[in-house]
Formats: sequence, structure tokens, C-alpha cells
Amino acid sequence: MKKNIAIIMGGFSSEYQISLKSGNVVYQHLSKEKYNAFRIHIFKDRWVYVDDTNTEYPINKHDFSVVVNNEKITFDVVFNAIHGSPGEDGYMQAYLKIMGIPQTSCGFYQAATTFNKRDLLAILKPYGVLTAKSYYLNKGDEIITADIVDTVGLPCFVKANKAGSSFGVTKVHTQDQIASAIETAFKEDDEIIIESFLSGTEVSVGVINYKGTITVLPITEIVSENDFFDYEAKYLGKSQEITPARISKTQETNVRAAAKKIYEVLKMSGFSRSEFIFINDTPYLLEVNTVPGLTEASILPQQAAKAGITLPELFENAIEMAL
Repeated sequence: MKKNIAIIMGGFSSEYQISLKSGNVVYQHLSKEKYNAFRIHIFKDRWVYVDDTNTEYPINKHDFSVVVNNEKITFDVVFNAIHGSPGEDGYMQAYLKIMGIPQTSCGFYQAATTFNKRDLLAILKPYGVLTAKSYYLNKGDEIITADIVDTVGLPCFVKANKAGSSFGVTKVHTQDQIASAIETAFKEDDEIIIESFLSGTEVSVGVINYKGTITVLPITEIVSENDFFDYEAKYLGKSQEITPARISKTQETNVRAAAKKIYEVLKMSGFSRSEFIFINDTPYLLEVNTVPGLTEASILPQQAAKAGITLPELFENAIEMAL
């Protein structure tokens, strides 16, 4: 019997278009001999199964099923390809846990923790994971720019605390730019994290559970044409992503250990992609992504390819590990 796989994609955030691309790549590469794959679009106004003619069938949220031609279809596994909310912040994971349906990403607690940059750093710091200096603001707090500069220095990064794909992120060079950057970040979230600028080589490190073994994939070096690895650099070709990274053996050893440690400390499952910047040989953590891009051009699939893992193998492994 072939397993029914629901590939969830879309979401509630600014990242929904990227998620649709990721989900469609998963759909294209899953074995039709092994699986019945279903594209499920999750949006605020509708949850629908979209067939190959783009006909939409509503999902019954009471049991996550769909009726097609008078036949009720349920799902053995959910493949999570939603970047941002509700697929990367824990909401879908918690819902599916209640429904008793296995899914390919991490658990709801791990998703919520990693999606909240401030919470993530608080958990990892006692384990020796190094990060930039930071300053926190909630919407409605008094903004004292002199205090911000005293704490994190200039230049610095103003970031939405819970957002992905560099939405709501501004690199600030002068004190008079801070207020505008904060306004931009608050458009994405009601919490902000402001971090000191770290000057060094930036790398991205994928970690997966591959056939039952926690596996650190080949490391990618990020070289942005823009001032930092922003949306244009990530998705519009304004960067070089070099795999394997041009780093020393010591740097490689240190960052592989850090990425694996994070995966283990957080009790992760599924995919993770952690971003670091080196200060000399020491990696400083920027963030952890738990539903990274899954297109052919995305970083983690590039890393998997360098490790000899094809997209069908990568996706099938995620399903089998969920089961």
C-alpha cells in the first residue's frame, strides 16, 4: 500500500511564495511508485488540497482529511514545507501532534523555540554557544537610541524577533537610522532583537537525521553582493553560495561541532540549517532555521547534493524518519 503524503505549503507570513516553491519541488521529486503525494495549501482564509488541474478541495480541519470524488482521504505523513508561520513556529506541529499525524519537521516546542530568536539564544548560551551582543525591544517600549548604541555598538542589525528570509531586518550604520529600522522590524513582529555587527566569514550548516544518524552536511559559505545576506541575496541571485566553504580545517571542525551540538541540545528532528559568522576560528550563531528552503537552488539541498544525497533521497528520508 502506498502511503498518502500531505505536502503542506504556503503559510501566513511574507515567506508564503518561497514556501509554495519549496512544496512544489518536494511534490515533483517524491517517488510516485512509493507515495501518493497531495499538495496542501495552508492560508489564513483557506486550507485546500490542490490537484494537478489546480482544482481546490477544502481540508476538514477536524481530522485533517479531504473528500475528492466522494472519497475521504486521510494522510499517513505530513511533509512540512511551510517557511515562517504556522509551519516553522510550532503551530502546525502542535495541531498535527493532537491529530496523531506524523510530520517531517521538528517538534512544536523546538519549532517555537528556534523561531523566537531571543528564546533560542537564552537556551543555547548556557551550553557555550556564542552569539552577538543583543538588545531587546517590545512594541510600546520606550526607545532610547543612545542605550542601544551603548549596548551593541555600530553598525548593528535591527531584526524582527520572529520572522524569516530576512524580512524585517535592517543593517544600521548610524544612530539616526535606528528609529526607521525599528519601524521596519515592527511591521513583521511586535518583538525586536538588535544585535552587534560581527565581521567575518558567514557560513550555513545543515544538519539532518539521515537514516537514523545525526549528520552534518557540507558547509556553505555565504558571500553577499549586498550589505548583508538579505532577501535579494537569498532569493534574487545577489549572493554567492559556495559549497564546500573556503574555511580552515579548524574552523570547519569548530562549526560542525557547534551545529551538531545545537541539534542535540534542542533535541531536534527533521531538517535544521544554522547560520554562523566566524570571529577568527570561533563560530558565532546568528539563527537556526527548521524549515529551510527546499528548491534545487536552496542551500540545504545544495549541501545534500555535495554529500551525495539526491533530492528524492533527501525527501524520502524525511518521510521515513517521521514514520
